[in-house]
Amino acid sequence: MAPDSRTARPRKARGEGQWALGHREPLNPNERIKKDDNPLNVRARIENIYAHNGFASIDPQDLRGRFRWWGLYTQRKAGIDGGRTAVLEPHELEDEYFMLRVRIDGGGLNLTQLRTIGQISSEFGRDSADITDRQNIQLHWIRVEDVPEIWRRLEAVGLETTEACGDCPRVVLGSPVAGVSVDEVIDATPAIDEILRRYIGDPRYSNLPRKFKTSIGWLADTPYETNDIALIGSHHPEHGPGFDVWVGGGLSTNPRLAERLGVWVPLAEIPDVWEGVVGIFRDYGYRRLRNRARLKYLLADWGVAKFREVLEKEYLYRELIDGPQAELPDKPIDHIGVHKQVDGRNYVGAAPVVGRTSGKQLLQLADLVEAAGSDRVRLTPYQKLLVLDVADANVEGLIRGMRDIGLEARPSSWRRGTMACTGIEYCKLAIVETKARGEELVARLEDRLRDFDADISIHINGCPNACARTQVADIGLKGQLVMNAHGEQVEGFQVHLGGGLGMAKGETAGFGRKLRGLKATAEELPEYVERLARRYLDDRESRDETFAKWVVRADEELLK
Repeated sequence: MAPDSRTARPRKARGEGQWALGHREPLNPNERIKKDDNPLNVRARIENIYAHNGFASIDPQDLRGRFRWWGLYTQRKAGIDGGRTAVLEPHELEDEYFMLRVRIDGGGLNLTQLRTIGQISSEFGRDSADITDRQNIQLHWIRVEDVPEIWRRLEAVGLETTEACGDCPRVVLGSPVAGVSVDEVIDATPAIDEILRRYIGDPRYSNLPRKFKTSIGWLADTPYETNDIALIGSHHPEHGPGFDVWVGGGLSTNPRLAERLGVWVPLAEIPDVWEGVVGIFRDYGYRRLRNRARLKYLLADWGVAKFREVLEKEYLYRELIDGPQAELPDKPIDHIGVHKQVDGRNYVGAAPVVGRTSGKQLLQLADLVEAAGSDRVRLTPYQKLLVLDVADANVEGLIRGMRDIGLEARPSSWRRGTMACTGIEYCKLAIVETKARGEELVARLEDRLRDFDADISIHINGCPNACARTQVADIGLKGQLVMNAHGEQVEGFQVHLGGGLGMAKGETAGFGRKLRGLKATAEELPEYVERLARRYLDDRESRDETFAKWVVRADEELLK
């Protein structure tokens, strides 16, 4: 019998929701929400309806969707343990308060801005404030009734929350020492400012498949390889100083490092190239499945050559100049301590513990900065902060003053190298506590290994999403529920060892080593990290052997 011709017909390939290929029909709830109404439009409803009528009046699609475009997430209801994170519905997890993310592109704040954030925290956020690893400040306990007044105060001093979250261009990372570093050849701040002026809040780019992360700066002092687009300083043999372009980085549950596009871009052309890459993501990015909607998946399928060809032919309408790779510094840069500026003054880098600060502390810091004769503070993408423009005579007084309020300019290697995400205290996605665990861990290690003579980065994450860049830390801790010695399910961490980024000469970027079954309960964590650190000191071949290099060759038994 002849086969049925209907079954012999080849199946049509399933579309990935790429607009440029005609796939405009929304394929998941998030895409439908964005199609029904541009998320930027929700601001008017917040100001005119929700702030007057309260939390109960908020439309669910606005609450759990469009609010993010204005930096607002509902925070986790207190008392819900991590075992219920994946079980409960969103409305069961969320409290009637919000996290508000203040967008600080390039990380720069003047004293008026710093004091405004501190006052908002004290007045509206129960004194909460966290410095994030994206150079933002996040506040908690915010009521929708107070949001219009908070926006008024922020915008009066040149700050905003526009597109601080959501499927849009997020905050632009910049070098914390842009404009003052003795090693910087070009200050990239004008390019960052121009991107903000042209594109942030522009409806043409407010509906991307997912978030879009950017880093721009001459120095390799941001985690550039984890961004959707990154530009770092590069010297072209004919055209002089410009920028090397990287695309397609991102971590989360399927990490991928950015790749060089192989081009050299002068400062003035950065905004156009940035717009072209965002345009590719908007038009060709995958919208069918949220877990494949980041730019890294498109780059993985296309490859760098096709990506560059599409950028040049369809978006820039010209060829880009081939360029050399950026030259990296001899050692990774974190800016902690006292450093000379190009003008002879100093900048002073200080560390809170795992990024946790408060409105009170920010206001105290502003007073100290003013007393030291400065008007400028910078946040780093490692949850630290710098004070710029400090005269020699004022350095030690500033350091003493910051120490008195809990900011340390001469920190232990443990405080210096430890970061933590928001965790279960406020985050609806988290499974375990992070900030308090990080503070406990740092305190234990400072007590037991105070004079530790090596740098080990420890990144603590409350879930698999890697907001604290778990996979690229010396010790990456991914929060999950584990079984303790008594057979009880408790908070704990899967351990990643020896990850890192290419931040200095001779360093190779790579993700942490995961040993089968290597987990620690939260209670065991300080003892485990101390044991691991001591074994590294005892077994390393020399002081030049980094922890990451040691992990590669160490016997598995030493790592447990």
